Amino acid sequence: QVQLVESGGGLVQAGGSLRLSCAASGIFFSIHGMGWYRQAPGKQRELVATITSGGGTNYADSVKGRFTISRDNAKNTVYLQMNSLKPEDTAVYYCNAFYSPNGRAYWGKGTLVTVSS
Repeated sequence: QVQLVESGGGLVQAGGSLRLSCAASGIFFSIHGMGWYRQAPGKQRELVATITSGGGTNYADSVKGRFTISRDNAKNTVYLQMNSLKPEDTAVYYCNAFYSPNGRAYWGKGTLVTVSS
């Protein structure tokens, strides 16, 4: 059974930092691309950042220079370091695992990040 469990969300003031973690089980973690997505109230889910199995990264323009995605294959965990947080970063953040050769993807249940002004 595949499980992606996010943690690290919470309430932070604008300008602050948070680090999200996503622990994966039930998948061969190192061959999966991993990603973070977010969904704000009343909005569609959007990509935040992805990291390939080889370590290549991609970021939404809105978070470039502020957020950093990384992975630790020994711990089956992907991280999202979020700095200089803004109120518009408030959303539920979801972890995603994807395997490009067959298109299979998995999702976590999400963790809430609230940034106060």
